[in-house]
Amino acid sequence: MSITCNEPFGPLYLRPAQAPCPHCPCCSARLCEKGRTSVMQCHGHVADPAMVPLVGACPCSAETTRGTHAWRAAQIRVVKHATEHPLPKAAEYVLRFLAGGESFEDPTDELRGLRARRYADGHEDMWRITLLGRRYLLALDEPRYSSAVHVNSVDVPTRTAKVVVIGWHMEREVTVLADFLAQATGLTLSELPGRYLDAKANLGVTDPDDLVLTRIQLPAPLTEDYVAVGPLWLRDGGPR
Repeated sequence: MSITCNEPFGPLYLRPAQAPCPHCPCCSARLCEKGRTSVMQCHGHVADPAMVPLVGACPCSAETTRGTHAWRAAQIRVVKHATEHPLPKAAEYVLRFLAGGESFEDPTDELRGLRARRYADGHEDMWRITLLGRRYLLALDEPRYSSAVHVNSVDVPTRTAKVVVIGWHMEREVTVLADFLAQATGLTLSELPGRYLDAKANLGVTDPDDLVLTRIQLPAPLTEDYVAVGPLWLRDGGPR
């Protein structure tokens, strides 16, 4: 549409209003579509700083909303924290205490640290464990195994990859963050499809979205001896 004005530069053209998101009261549908597929969430894609507080808590892109890029990145961050650089035992004890439904009336150093990591929230009268805190405890307890991972495809616009985690299911595809694979292997997004990777994964889950890959790397090259003779466990009749 256009509005005629008295300016000497001619009509003033206005951009059509964007359709509101049907799932939240704060964003346009286009902004939420972009925020869901970005670790920057909705607030990272607004040009006007004054709009950031309005969309900062948008549930459509939040790390607490299952399936968003921010949620997938948070799962990776928490699992890596638990399996590679875990909390001190005192902080873990407090977190398990909260997981049991207990609360602390007075904040402690551990609680402040847990709140900074978003594992706990609350105030002096009531502290509680968050979903990320529960995910951390689960990562401490669940077994993780090495598995080959085949990259079936990469969707560049959404920065996601469809992979098959061989140790979990031989055919079922799993959605993962493509940039995470690229950063771990040094490959570009265009080089990922068709490649086999090695990773650690929690293979006991039933939902593919609950699979979290860590320690991703390119497999070691096969030597001539391996190709000609085969792995030792095959030659000896089975695994040792």
